[in-house]
Amino acid sequence: MRDQTISEYLSQLADRVPAPGGGAAAALHAAQGAALLGMVARYTTGEKYAEHRDAVERIIARTDTVRSAALRVGEEDAAAFTAVIDAYRLPKGERAEAVAHALAGAARPPAEVVGLARAVVELATELLPMGNRNVVTDIAAATEAARAAATTARINVEINLGGIKDEALRAELTAVVAAVDDIADRAARLTDAVRLEIAP
Repeated sequence: MRDQTISEYLSQLADRVPAPGGGAAAALHAAQGAALLGMVARYTTGEKYAEHRDAVERIIARTDTVRSAALRVGEEDAAAFTAVIDAYRLPKGERAEAVAHALAGAARPPAEVVGLARAVVELATELLPMGNRNVVTDIAAATEAARAAATTARINVEINLGGIKDEALRAELTAVVAAVDDIADRAARLTDAVRLEIAP
């Protein structure tokens, strides 16, 4: 993903191939959300924002880290889904255990995306009060991208849950899924705050 043009990525996403799919799209939503916050933070620098310098520098570093992690997870998601397809093609006697293992692997990248989406929302919450008001709508855009990342990733975790035999992993992933509504609600509240600020 990280080395493709946008056009190449979208063409591959639209093609009749198993990956990339929704999991990669969720990761890209998270990456875009982090990138938007990074942009707002970089516009929140200079003498006018000197009192916030330390916080802004930390937010810039964190958004860059989240953006990079999201791209990595998107690539891992595509590889994990390919492993699921390969497992289903094994002879019947070898298939069940391989499929269960592959499904467990396929659930991990979207679960990580949920965590990255949460990070974007938390960073947006911190940045909103101090961010450059000329680009405040991009904070809302970032939170909407994070909301899409979290809710899309949730679907990709849920589709794999049924085939996972490891009870500890199922419990862990179920907890991840349960956290998504809170992330989405927090994102919506941030968007509402921005819309209220810019209302005529």
